Amino acid sequence: MAVPFTFLHAADLHLDSPFRGLSRVPKAVRERLKESTFASFEKLVALARREKVDFVVLSGDLYDAADRSLRAQLRMQKLLTELAEDGIQTFIVHGNHDPESGWQAKLDWPEQVVFFGSRRVEHRPAYTRNGEVAAYVYGVSFAEAAVRENLAAGFEPVPGAPFHLAVLHANVDGDSAHDNYAPCRLGELSVKGFDYWALGHVHRRRVLREYPHVVYPGNIQGRSIRETGPKGAYIVSVSDSGDVSLSFRDTADVLWSEYPVSIEGIESEQELKNRLELAMKDAAEEAGERPVVLRLRLEGSGSLHESLQSGTIAGEWLESVREWHGAPEEQDHWVWLDSLDIRTRPLRSGTDSSDGDGFLAELLRQASEAGMDKLRSRRLLEEAIAPSLRQPRLREWAARLDEERRARLIEQASELAALLLKERE
Repeated sequence: MAVPFTFLHAADLHLDSPFRGLSRVPKAVRERLKESTFASFEKLVALARREKVDFVVLSGDLYDAADRSLRAQLRMQKLLTELAEDGIQTFIVHGNHDPESGWQAKLDWPEQVVFFGSRRVEHRPAYTRNGEVAAYVYGVSFAEAAVRENLAAGFEPVPGAPFHLAVLHANVDGDSAHDNYAPCRLGELSVKGFDYWALGHVHRRRVLREYPHVVYPGNIQGRSIRETGPKGAYIVSVSDSGDVSLSFRDTADVLWSEYPVSIEGIESEQELKNRLELAMKDAAEEAGERPVVLRLRLEGSGSLHESLQSGTIAGEWLESVREWHGAPEEQDHWVWLDSLDIRTRPLRSGTDSSDGDGFLAELLRQASEAGMDKLRSRRLLEEAIAPSLRQPRLREWAARLDEERRARLIEQASELAALLLKERE
């Protein structure tokens, strides 16, 4: 007979991530970032205890390196012991960052902590706090860092439980932003007979399917400007009739954010200064009581475009904004401006050149429209480079393009078309 239960699904903790490239940031920023993965995991454990979940599943990459740090392992042991003392089981698989072959300290773990091995898919019963069988949890770990075979193929549910939960670190349908480890297809997972696939590896939160649920919770703490916004885990509630509901909970200790600042309508540096200051304030308000690592993206067309193209001007604006906002050491909840990304376009004089005829005008129109539509942006770029994709290396390059780089290529095409049209006038 089915019983209602609740579990927490998290992945990609990357404990003790080194956050490379921090040599030039203030000490307060550097130290907070280095501790952020630990602080986020502590929030995760506190969340599980506060919500009185029945068990926790961690879907790989608990540590940032195969030869995981002793500090990270001892912190993991301490926090999982706290869960065990609360009667909460934890089910763990290892991924490409923390494969089974990596160095592991010889530590004593509570019996409530289950580590799935790498030789084959195993299953264990998960219990409610009342001691009733809630589900069977299945899992398999990475033996080595680069697993190229389809690990999902080894998952098969066995009789004996009302709910079947698969824990897997994998790349579903070849997400180009991540290494294609343990590749599998969504259609394959959907027909396996499992009720929930607790996935890890992809750092962007995604629910790929419902009933059966196939879910990436994303990582619990952003580690670069490519991982912006809230990060955390899902609290998953399952009713006695098998209905599944997900509630995302933000556990990030430091937010990474990117804000657009338009130069449209700006005629003076003072107006730009005011907009940059406002963006800094907005970022701080959105973060609440958390620190923020911020990128400001200057965009749009305007009269300041030409002056912003100077080789040194971006650095001058960057240092000036940091100075206005104050040193992180002087604030409890700082906003550190990590970078200033200039993507502005020249101000078009007279009539809009894109209203004309010819190849350049059409290119400008399409590039402008694609800049506001991610799907159209992808299609336009694919059409433009289609003849070149006969070359294997170019095909590999195109497959690795993320949305940000694709959008930048479209913007550059628009800038080039505008400049060439301006020369014609």
